[in-house]
Amino acid sequence: MIEKELPLPDKTVLVGMVKKGESTEELESSLDELEGLLKTAGGECVARLTQSKEAPDPRTMIGSGKAAELAYLCACNDVTLVVFDCELSPSQIRNLEAIMGDKVRVIDRSMLILDIFALHAVTGEGKLQVELAQLKYTAPRLMGRGTELSKLGGGIGTRGPGETQLETDRRHLQRRIRALEDQIDEIAKNRKTMRAARDRSGIPTIAIVGYTNAGKSTLLNHLTDAGILAEDKLFATLDPTTRKFELPCGETVLLTDTVGFIKKLPHHLVSAFHSTLEEASCADILLIIIDASDPEFEEQVKVTESLLEELGAGGKPTLYVFNKCDRGFARLSQIGQTAREDTVYISALTGQGVEQLVSKIEQLVTEGKRRVTYFIPNSDGGALNNLYRLATVESVDYGADGMTVIALADARARGTMKKYAIDDIPEPKEDWE
Repeated sequence: MIEKELPLPDKTVLVGMVKKGESTEELESSLDELEGLLKTAGGECVARLTQSKEAPDPRTMIGSGKAAELAYLCACNDVTLVVFDCELSPSQIRNLEAIMGDKVRVIDRSMLILDIFALHAVTGEGKLQVELAQLKYTAPRLMGRGTELSKLGGGIGTRGPGETQLETDRRHLQRRIRALEDQIDEIAKNRKTMRAARDRSGIPTIAIVGYTNAGKSTLLNHLTDAGILAEDKLFATLDPTTRKFELPCGETVLLTDTVGFIKKLPHHLVSAFHSTLEEASCADILLIIIDASDPEFEEQVKVTESLLEELGAGGKPTLYVFNKCDRGFARLSQIGQTAREDTVYISALTGQGVEQLVSKIEQLVTEGKRRVTYFIPNSDGGALNNLYRLATVESVDYGADGMTVIALADARARGTMKKYAIDDIPEPKEDWE
């Protein structure tokens, strides 16, 4: 049997700019992350080129002298791809490619992220979302290349909707975008219906969120045997996965794995994946997963919190989960300063600290609940089934006229079952904690 020869990875130069108010250290950190993205997409970084410049050059971003230096670097190293860490305009891409020559493609960070999403999209919804984001973002940057479009079809920055859409006129492109938006809106309606059903069930929902490659999928697999893909790659998960999980107290919760966040996440990507990202905004509790072994974890937490605010998910009960502790702590002193009641340290891979995490989740779920006694007449027996869905039923005493039920109920359950309550007095916290 003859094995199929795999294509060689794109030899790539990464380009970054230190702008006014930024530091060289910040740029190097961003380029490190960009190299991780490139590796995930299947590329190979052979060199980095950086420049300090107060304002970007409108024609080439980096100026004519630096662009000539970049072209020489590409020629000497057989480079086929250049990735800029900042966003490029369509004219800047065309001008740079004219300087680089026919063999070199030029893309920016956002186009690379979109390419990774296209590579990892599995479900129909994921593929639709990626195609919509790519058409909105990359189509204007590819239009006007003329015959160059016929060369698309392979390599980083070209995956996704493909040349058929990109070679059509703008009116057809807009029709395709509208069709995709309609399909995604329909999927969003179905997802909203499913969320409404979950809300009626009274089961608490917990969204697992955080920076890409922090270990969200590994944690869900550890807790629920979900069997979803968990790789040491950026954006390995695109589609949300929800699984039931029973807490030691007997309460059932729904855990949802979500797409990871990253700095400079393309706006069109956030827009296209809005129905997916809504899982975080609709959750009752958030678990923010943090890679404790990453020296940049503080900045990653800021990015995560900022995007959650943008999605309307700020202010929810939250646990900060420092993961990958089996690899050691990147900054032990700083992690120690963040040790609070809402913080837990685990290794989702080995299971270290997961028991403590589950205990803290249980505390959040039962917080705000209190023990209530209900009397449900026999003629209204269906209300008991409703109470089982909304609260934790501790005991049922069947009498001649009806049932006396003792349950731990939260505010929503108490409001729904208010007419049956005969004893709804808050107890001292230590009695039921």
